[in-house]
Amino acid sequence: MKRLIIARHGNTFTADQTPTRVGCHTDLPLVEEALGRQIGQYLRQQQIILSKVYAAPLKRTLQTAQLILAEAGQALPVEPLADFLEIDYGPDEDKPEAQVIERLGRHALARQGDRQPTPTAIIDAGSAVIERWNRDATVPDGWQVDVGSIITTWQNFADQIADNETVLVVTSNGIIRFAPHILDAADYQQFIGSASLKVKTGSLSIFEKNQYSWQCRLWNQRPV
Repeated sequence: MKRLIIARHGNTFTADQTPTRVGCHTDLPLVEEALGRQIGQYLRQQQIILSKVYAAPLKRTLQTAQLILAEAGQALPVEPLADFLEIDYGPDEDKPEAQVIERLGRHALARQGDRQPTPTAIIDAGSAVIERWNRDATVPDGWQVDVGSIITTWQNFADQIADNETVLVVTSNGIIRFAPHILDAADYQQFIGSASLKVKTGSLSIFEKNQYSWQCRLWNQRPV
């Protein structure tokens, strides 16, 4: 068996701050350590021994990886891997979600010919765009996302994991949602029919492969 564990980094905003859509051009540090340490505690409790650890080359992902290893009691190097750098949110980079939804809503309605939309219509249209992004990774207009390349990267990376290896990747929400494409086509369709592709900060997803195919054993769960 081979195992791929994917973790999303911890929080980059405190409870009293307004979160923004943080992409590849916004390199924020963590504001807490608890979520990363909880992942490490889970690995230790489950007696999961890592073979290799990779992280996107950003403060939030590298710091989370180090916290995981420290709490798990495993002395491994964290290898920065640019292939898993977060996506580019284009004009919505580092913008509050309300502004993102407004821009996307106005753009969607303008394409439909509605030049004087109501505020409610704008919010509804923008929210629908984000819902599609979370449901099936339909990329909103203006975001710079090479979907085919990201999918191929996940598939190639998974294929290169050796038998009996357990590999950890720490990255971000926009990239993680394409990881389930390592599943067979039929399994992937079943997966997206029952799960949101959006993952929480500090969450774990675990894929395992026997001699035949990859299976998702855990998706978007915060250890407790």
